[in-house]
Amino acid sequence: MRILAFIPARGGSKGIPNKNLALLNKKPLIYYTIEAAKSSSHVTDIFLSSDDPEIIRYSASLGIQTPYIRPSELAEDGTPTIDTVLHGLEWLRGNSPSLPETILLLQPTSPFRTPDDIDSAVEAFLSSTAKSLVSVHTQREHPYKCVESIGKNWSYLKKPAENNQKRQDYPDNFNIINGAVYIVSSDFIFSRKTFVVENETMLYHMSPRNGLDIDEPIDLKWAEFYMKYVSSADRHK
Repeated sequence: MRILAFIPARGGSKGIPNKNLALLNKKPLIYYTIEAAKSSSHVTDIFLSSDDPEIIRYSASLGIQTPYIRPSELAEDGTPTIDTVLHGLEWLRGNSPSLPETILLLQPTSPFRTPDDIDSAVEAFLSSTAKSLVSVHTQREHPYKCVESIGKNWSYLKKPAENNQKRQDYPDNFNIINGAVYIVSSDFIFSRKTFVVENETMLYHMSPRNGLDIDEPIDLKWAEFYMKYVSSADRHK
């Protein structure tokens, strides 16, 4: 079975200027996702979606070459990822003999996602009857401690039991979609035009450390600290 790793990497970014080429441990952020995809045992094809000549040139230096250039109107801050993916897949379908059966979305903002994470997620997906999969990790801010404010009033997102006050007593079945791995069948993404459907999409549980998402400058600083001072063996636990 052919499995396409789709890497979306536009040039602009408000939170971190030119984020996908921002340096992390002296390497551009996108480097880590490209290398993870290349090192996967299951990925057969890699497709880069970018509007930025510098990102395209850098990716080519790592062996990822594509004549596709993302239109500028699909590289805005508010452009939904699904629109970007569908456009790229439509282009690929019209410019290649066939489209891979399985699409794997790998966003460059997850630099600690490993080849093992990718392969384990793919294996879980292929051994199931699910048409889509998304990676999650245990939520740090537990819903028992989260509140929603409505005017002067507020309410718990998840009301704790009267006698359930200690953090270690909280249930651990609350997770956050971390954006590190999305997998869909090509039929599913074209028909449903989404990656995640509640109660249909399979959840793949991974380490909170490997699921770190780079969104703001402080995330990049933390990732730099993490890469320098946390050992590789400990990082992948």
